[in-house]
This record gives sequence, structure tokens and C-alpha cells, in this order.
Amino acid sequence: MKGFHQWWLRAYGWTGLAAGLLGIAAVRADFQGSTHLMPYDEDTLGYGKTADTSAIARLQERIDRGEVTLRKDGRFGYLLSILDELKVPKASQMLVFSKTSFQRERIGPANPRALYYNEGVYVGYVPGSHILEFTGVDPKLGAVFYTLDQEVAGKPKFVRTDNCTECHASARTMGVPGHLVRSFQTDDNGMVDLLTGVDPVNHRTALADRWGGWYVTGHHGGQTHRGNLVGKAAFAKQEKEPNHLGNLTDLARFFDPAKYPVPTSDIVALMVLEHQQHGHNFITRVGYEARVHLSAYGHVNYLRNAVDSIVKYLLFVDEVPLTDEIRGNPEFTRQFEKLGRCDSKGRSLRQLDLKTRMFRYPCSFLIQGEAFAGLPEPLRQRIYQRLHDVLTGKDTAETWKRLTPEVRREILEILLETQPDLPPTWKS
Repeated sequence: MKGFHQWWLRAYGWTGLAAGLLGIAAVRADFQGSTHLMPYDEDTLGYGKTADTSAIARLQERIDRGEVTLRKDGRFGYLLSILDELKVPKASQMLVFSKTSFQRERIGPANPRALYYNEGVYVGYVPGSHILEFTGVDPKLGAVFYTLDQEVAGKPKFVRTDNCTECHASARTMGVPGHLVRSFQTDDNGMVDLLTGVDPVNHRTALADRWGGWYVTGHHGGQTHRGNLVGKAAFAKQEKEPNHLGNLTDLARFFDPAKYPVPTSDIVALMVLEHQQHGHNFITRVGYEARVHLSAYGHVNYLRNAVDSIVKYLLFVDEVPLTDEIRGNPEFTRQFEKLGRCDSKGRSLRQLDLKTRMFRYPCSFLIQGEAFAGLPEPLRQRIYQRLHDVLTGKDTAETWKRLTPEVRREILEILLETQPDLPPTWKS
């Protein structure tokens, strides 16, 4: 047994330990304790016992009532009809070829998995598979996972599966049912090298460390990334010729783009996704913490560290600056920006910058979404108070130095006109 134990450590233990330590170190930027698994299935939170109210659950109700009939086509099955019903843009398509899904046997560089999303839904599609994957974002539960079998006779059915929490509820998802974007070097078949893992990936991650195992289309200038690099030879060439597979607009050299609704794996969609998915995890985590504290103590006074941390995330305090302009699929940018709530000057939190930072006004659009609105009232009010302290200059800590007085004023003005549930102290 001793020899077997030493072999296991060499083959798996040190690799797994190193990857785990990298993941834990990456999320320390959130708040102390945020890597600990929350008791999400216990009575106070009741994840598995509570009905989902996300867009997926609402669509299923409409199907059951006969209000919606999904259309099935010969190439993509129900995918396009579902994207239309959920208002998920096809232009949000991103393609990942690393074998990091439960459908890993079907996924590889020649047959990447496609992902699509909007603020409330994530969709996964693998050409050749009869299974579609979905996640709905419930304001109280966080991520709720579903599959849909395209070959089942009769009405299609979204089937909730909590098995996904085996991977999607860990230190890397802030200890709650959530999402995870990772970056790995892979071999020629898409198998990942765990020692090269960077996770979780979000707006705080350097571009040079992003998108290993993903295809990436779009312009990023001299900035490098790990996308489009398949196998050791491609990574070795990257060392000698940076961006030899960067700034691509055509992926036909890797696979047949006709297998997908659109031919792109958009760089801007990837960047927004990375911010959004970790932001959703963050909102879920602090919401869970608040419900536990309210049940135990009747208040959220002990969550000051968590409140400060989520305000930092919402205000992009630790965002990695861009050194060259980013240009992606203009259709994704158009559809994303048009959903913004505009103030009287036409400004919104969804306006992209993509020159020196991701957003023109660095305050997360997630603050205007269902997940944030679903936070327990005492917690939401505390977050608003901290935001107000920062945006009005009352808090002069070095933490906020990247937010110039002009930027703070612009964000404050946008929120005052477009955020309906602000405390009275904001308007005075």
C-alpha cells in the first residue's frame, strides 16, 4: 500500500494539490472565508428543496401551459428556438475545446463545446450530442443546473440536476453553486495539464493567462493570451512568436465552423462572461452569508468584510488594465449595450470601453439585475451605503484611488437616475 500511495501522490496528488492551491490563492482576493463550502443544502438555505424561479423554470412553465412550442431543426435541434425564447444572443457564442465538461468524450479541438449566455441564463451545446446543458440564475439559490434531452419524444423537458454541484460548488466557485471559467494548456486532443491551470478567471486576471483551452476571435493588438493554442508545439511557438495565433477572425483551420450557429468565439463575449460569472458567484455567496446571519443573529453586522469586498468587485478596483484596443463581434457588443438602462445623458453601465478598461463607467451592470435585487434587504442596503461612501468621496482610502473624482461622479449620476431601489440617503 505504501508504494501505491507514493505512486498516487506522484501521479495525482501533487498535481491536484498544486491546482487546488492556485485556485484558493486566486479567490483570496474576494474575502476571508469565501473558499469555505456553504451549507447550501441545509434548512436555512435549502438549495435542493427550494423551487427554482430562474428564466429556465419560467420557460418550462410556459411550455407546460402550451404558451410556447419549441421548434426543432435538423442541424441544431431545439438550440436556436430555446436561445430565441430565452433571449440569449447567438453572437454571445464562445467555443471551448478543453475536456472540462461532463461531455468531455465528445469535446476536443475539432469539436469544441459552444457556450451562450445572457444575464440570467447560460447554455451549453456540443455538436453530435443529444444533450443540451443549461444554468439558470435564481435570485436566492444562485446557479441551478438543467439538461434537456433532444431525443425524448413529446414536449421537450428541462430536467433539474444537482449532480453538477460536485464540480460547481467548491472553493473555486466561492463555496456556492456557481460557475467557473478556467484556463489550461492542453495537449493535441484537448486533455488539460492541471499544473498550468489558472482559475477562477475574471476581470482581475491578466490577459496573458486567459483562454487556455478556448478559441478566441477578435482583435487585441499586441496583448497576448493562451487562446487558440492546441498542444505543446503551439505553446512553444508562442514563446518565440507571440500572437502567432492571436488576432484571428477565422477559425476554419481548427474545425468546421458550419457545425455552429455563428463562426466566432468572441473575445468581448468572453471578457464580459468572465466578469459576470464570478460576479454571480459573489452575489450568491454574500446572499447565502446574509441569510445564515439573519437566521442566527437577526442582523448582518458581521459581514463588513464581505460587503467591502463585493463593492470592490462591483467597481472593478482590481481590474487588469488593457494596453491595446479590443475589438470583437460588433453584433454581440450592440446587443449587450442596448440592454443598458440609460440616464438623461444617454449613459449606461453596459457601455463598453475596451481601450484601457472593459467598461466606460466601471460599475458592474449586475447591480441592476435580478440576482442583486434578490439579496436580503439589510445586506443590499449596506452595499448601497458603502457604494455611496466611495462614490461621494466620503471614503478616502487608498483602495479606491483608481476611481477618479470624475468617474465617481458619473457612476453616481447614472445610478441616481436608473437604480429605482436606492436608499433615501442617496437622493438627499
